[in-house]
Amino acid sequence: MVSLMMQHLLPPVALLLLSIIPTETKVVTSMAECNEFFLQQTPPNIPGILEGGNILDQNRYKPICQTLRDISRFMTLYDIRNKIPVFSAAKYGGGGEGKKSFWKVEPQLENTAEGDNMIKAEKNITYINQAGDTDYNNKEEYTRGHLFPSYYRSDEVEKRSTFTLTNVVPQKLNFNSGSWNKMEHCVKCILDNYCINNNNIIEGFVVIGAQPSNGNILNNKINIPSMLWSAFCCYSGNQNKWLAGAHWGENRDNGHTYLQTKTLAELKNILGIEAFRGTQCPNDITVTQLYLKHPCKSHCRQTEKSLTPPTSTNTPSV
Repeated sequence: MVSLMMQHLLPPVALLLLSIIPTETKVVTSMAECNEFFLQQTPPNIPGILEGGNILDQNRYKPICQTLRDISRFMTLYDIRNKIPVFSAAKYGGGGEGKKSFWKVEPQLENTAEGDNMIKAEKNITYINQAGDTDYNNKEEYTRGHLFPSYYRSDEVEKRSTFTLTNVVPQKLNFNSGSWNKMEHCVKCILDNYCINNNNIIEGFVVIGAQPSNGNILNNKINIPSMLWSAFCCYSGNQNKWLAGAHWGENRDNGHTYLQTKTLAELKNILGIEAFRGTQCPNDITVTQLYLKHPCKSHCRQTEKSLTPPTSTNTPSV
């Protein structure tokens, strides 16, 4: 296959032919090759895309063990037709704010002979199976919205790994910096302070995804998602129980409204997504009782309605 550095010299017909060549890649062939990023090594269920751990259309949806400096950092299932991720998933171990990094791409989506490591996105290359750096340019209405955010990673190299265009979607600017950002910080506070296992180590699992729109396209190439969703689960040693929650919101200007915390059951019933299928994560309770306590009270302000106690108080055994 033609190298990445030569693709910008090819005529359109040649590029079209490249786009229909099947790609197998770190980009990998099976979800099982990245299963360390899922709770109990179990990937989510996404109707019509990923069911029972099986990718239904392997020519379109590509599992990526997001690799930087020869180490897999997190996992993404990528849609090469819509040029956006279906979801990104990782084990959370604590993190903080970090520096921004240059944008990267996954070379194996274009050429299976390329190495495993993500590389810098070149402005003079037209990428066929993924979004490129220039595909997001000159669009002030939308920003490059991380699915798995950099400040969920534990060190600078981990943070840099999230700056890959296979981990972002076109996200409304005010949504990204407003309600979605508030939700991310609230979840992070819960993970940092309550997802501490019996060995006194921060440990949680996070899955964050996007639902594509019906034909809303950025720059004639990238699908603009209609909705973003997020879910987390962990065992809390200091609470002596499993904790879980989910959020989602429409990808539109919504000011600084709060995205109410939902249960995993609601995520499944409303969006069809089983984020932690077959695990001990509680389906019918959330963590809203923790929002009233220090230190997360300031990060997790909600409406009175969203703080109404859940109807179910059953807690699964460890």
